[in-house]
Amino acid sequence: MGVPAFFRWLSRKYASIVVHCLEEKVILSDASAPGEGEHKIMDYIRRQRAQPHHDPNTHHCLCGADADLIMLGLATHEPNFTIIREEFKPNQPRPCNLCGQVGHELKECQGLPREKKGEHDEFADTPPGCEQEFIFIRLNVLREYLERELAMPNLSFPYDFERTIDDWVFMCFFVGNDFLPHLPSLEIREGAIDKLVNIYKDVVHKTGGYLTDSGFVNLERVQMIMLAVGVLEDNIFKKRKENDENFKRRQKEKNKRMKNEQRPSFSLTGQYAPQALGQKDVSSNTVVNPRQTAYEMRMQSSNPNNTQAPAGTKRKAEDSDEESEPEDNIRLWEEGWKQRYYKNKFDVDATDDDFRRKVVQSYVEGLCWVLRYYYQGCASWKWFFPFHYAPFASDFENISELFKEFEKNTKPFKPLEQLMGVFPAASGNFLPISWRRLMSDPDSSIIDFYPDDFAIDINGKKFAWQGVALLPFVDERRLRAALEEVYPDLTPDEIRRNSLGGDHLFVGRHHPLNDFIHELYKTHTREPTGIPPELCHGIQGLLETDDGAVLPNV
Repeated sequence: MGVPAFFRWLSRKYASIVVHCLEEKVILSDASAPGEGEHKIMDYIRRQRAQPHHDPNTHHCLCGADADLIMLGLATHEPNFTIIREEFKPNQPRPCNLCGQVGHELKECQGLPREKKGEHDEFADTPPGCEQEFIFIRLNVLREYLERELAMPNLSFPYDFERTIDDWVFMCFFVGNDFLPHLPSLEIREGAIDKLVNIYKDVVHKTGGYLTDSGFVNLERVQMIMLAVGVLEDNIFKKRKENDENFKRRQKEKNKRMKNEQRPSFSLTGQYAPQALGQKDVSSNTVVNPRQTAYEMRMQSSNPNNTQAPAGTKRKAEDSDEESEPEDNIRLWEEGWKQRYYKNKFDVDATDDDFRRKVVQSYVEGLCWVLRYYYQGCASWKWFFPFHYAPFASDFENISELFKEFEKNTKPFKPLEQLMGVFPAASGNFLPISWRRLMSDPDSSIIDFYPDDFAIDINGKKFAWQGVALLPFVDERRLRAALEEVYPDLTPDEIRRNSLGGDHLFVGRHHPLNDFIHELYKTHTREPTGIPPELCHGIQGLLETDDGAVLPNV
């Protein structure tokens, strides 16, 4: 049994064992079903919510650290929604995700078993930080706070809190999400969301309506918000620079105080005690405490205030206070920031109105696509934002005509095609042999999609992982054309791996739905059959039998 076949068997067998133990139901949606995991779950919740027999008291619980889960949970408008997140504890050793041992990372793991301490491992040490703690985010509580913050009295039309929730979720897209870079002038840590809410309330009062409606965007009202932010951009950039300089100054003073506090106070004694020139204290020739004296001598030589310390020691200590930072060629706090931004980030002149218009149009399309994705599902499998950086809020002029509709009837990539679009060449071992050659062969027609090295733009951040990876965008047409030449090389098992699939439902033998499903297999039913909601806690949908199903004995 090969690895892919073993995985399929394990996924079915393991899920069957789980539901057998829990006597509950499990829905498995693997990589053959296109889409992101959290959005699959949201689509499931939306579909159940739309059913006539849906129980409004249903509780939902999602586990994950992605901040988008909060927005997605709010977008369902379900009153009982909890998100569980792992609590992050800085400076704590994290166990390896593969073997659970501390002292190495996943990429360094050799898969060795941990050495037992005691006959039953009863003397095993529990490393600090290994027992994971969790944070529970109850969205009903967050909704109460938002209801208070987003309240708008004296409107000329009936106030709808659920609509304001949708608008708030939409405005959070401006500070960044998985599909769009954040606007340069909006940073969460600088109170960007508060600024947006204040502007939003003013726009709602003036226009007499909301920004969004069931996943669709009113671009005229969005333009008013963007241009209002654009008026503030110059002051925002200057204030950001001022805050950064103040922070660096305070940090430098703090480091200096800490160094002074850590510096041990001592006085030289014995034969090393200070003496008047020309005099010698014979009684001090004997070293009373050699260990202490040696320590004091080491500290004396390492003390930057010591004038006898080796040359350069003091200068080195002073230099360490200043952290090296990449040069900022844009200088958003100085006049001409827009010109420098477009020249450095896009290599075009800011006076090139056609190009700026193109960037804004792509961003507007992105805002519409993401909102539709959150509330209705994927509007187009072909859309993507074709730039590494966002435009300025002040560039969003006359945007109401920039978006019409997305291309209809698009199809997602198949599983192996998707891997070709997201994997680097170093991960080619997970792909068929002839496919991986396209990622590494110098003569490959798409070799430019897989660079061995690429630039990272720190973009005002401190660490490389916070920067922008300047990777080339994958051209779908070129990728598909290259894959057409290697498709004939796929083995039957690889063809199965590359097939689109659906979601799998597993139930325990004592689950009320078990007998119903067994009857479908006994009668060899091939047509989609509706799930009786009374047998599945109100869950509704269509069932189809699976030839690879593992059926427990009734």
